[in-house]
Amino acid sequence: MGVTAETPFRIMIAGGGTAGWLTACVLAARHPGMAITLVESPDIPTIGVGEGTWPTMRETLAGIGLGEAEFMAACDASFKQGSRFDGWVTGAADDICLHPFTLPPPGSMAALLHAWAAAAPGKRFAEVMTAQAAACDQHLAPRQRGMPDYAGALNYGYHFDAGKFAQLLTRHATGRLGVQHVPAEITGCIAAANGDVAALVLADGRQLAADLFIDCTGQAARLIAGHCGVPWIDRSAISFNDRALALQVPVPPASPIASQTIGTAHRAGWIWDIALPTRRGIGCVYASAFLSDDEADGILRAHVAAVVPGVDAAALTPRRLAFATGHRARFWQGNVVAVGLSAGFIEPLEASAIVLIELSARALADAVPASRAVMDIHARRFNATFATRWDRIVDFLKLHYVLSRRTEPYWLAQRDPASISARLAEDLQLWREQPPSARDFPLADEMFPPASQHYILYGMGFALPPPPPPAAIAAASARLAEVQTRTRHISAALPDNRTYLAAIAAAAA
Repeated sequence: MGVTAETPFRIMIAGGGTAGWLTACVLAARHPGMAITLVESPDIPTIGVGEGTWPTMRETLAGIGLGEAEFMAACDASFKQGSRFDGWVTGAADDICLHPFTLPPPGSMAALLHAWAAAAPGKRFAEVMTAQAAACDQHLAPRQRGMPDYAGALNYGYHFDAGKFAQLLTRHATGRLGVQHVPAEITGCIAAANGDVAALVLADGRQLAADLFIDCTGQAARLIAGHCGVPWIDRSAISFNDRALALQVPVPPASPIASQTIGTAHRAGWIWDIALPTRRGIGCVYASAFLSDDEADGILRAHVAAVVPGVDAAALTPRRLAFATGHRARFWQGNVVAVGLSAGFIEPLEASAIVLIELSARALADAVPASRAVMDIHARRFNATFATRWDRIVDFLKLHYVLSRRTEPYWLAQRDPASISARLAEDLQLWREQPPSARDFPLADEMFPPASQHYILYGMGFALPPPPPPAAIAAASARLAEVQTRTRHISAALPDNRTYLAAIAAAAA
């Protein structure tokens, strides 16, 4: 299977949605002229609840050639500058932890922690470490209109309408990047002699052959599970949540637009709240072992009634979702690569789903094999990397729960040592002596680098490590003073989200 002008390498993507179309765009932009076909059933809707991204999306969108204003207008997008966790530690009104996207000041984290404890013990960790906390409190945009696309005064990702995002990517992939779109139902596949997939079989009898197949068929996992038989690794003993109820709640035209995803803890899970210009996506995540569907429905409606004035919560009909928590034992098997839900799923805390799609697509773009002879080498390396990524995700999300001091049965079970991975237990022991560092997270493109660990650990009240020498603390105090100066400048210079997004919409009209 050598790649020549006469025999170009062919990629077949099974399934659309965010996973399929974003992968198609990344591959087509990186490999112009490559034969890329996407097959999707016109009758299968997208899940449509993955509405939050990491800052990586800016690089991804720029890399595929989409302008920022075009993307934001087409997808009803808003800015995401982090995640806020309300009520996770004690449930009290002042129990708030912000995980912003902008890094703390450079230098020794131990010194910064003790400078914080000495100078501003009454302020929250994120408030002292970055001006982004004030931007979030004031509903400010992370950039000004005159800045170049994807540049910002603060680090940021997006919230958006997932259905509209998939539609934009479809138009971009087919109209600008040369991806072939085949709207058809996949009914099966033809096996090659070596066990690879040779071709997809469509409902009308057509057979579509390719060299590499990307499985974006969602939870059905038609190729990676159905054909390749790759087993499922169940992670529910660590991550308990397996249900969600999702609502789309309209908002008044002049209402503030939050700068961060808000996750509010309840007695057996948490509630997400994602603000877009015209609506808020609000959903209740819970563990069915601790909460019935009817109880979750009541918790969700009570929350909506409390946080969205004027909305008749009783009249809304939530969408019910059930999900298995885990991932495939391997993500690349033979000539099949699983991307998106076909690879795995874990609760939407910290928005890991879309960034995993991005990282998978980028890794594939780097590793398009020149021949079948080297494909298994690519597969082994891809599998090793993404197995580590999944372990990191599971541990980081679990960190949010093990730091809680809530006493409901669900929260007590989350802190049971039997539900904590050996790696996370070891990390927590280490971090009592020293803050998380790059040595703990050496993977390229770490999803949750040391700064993410710092914001959750110390934002949720983890004990400070032993203090460094006084001179180091004094130097750190000067850096924290600089943060406060920048906070004042940022607060004066940046527009609020509603003003910024209204200007984007008006320009696109």
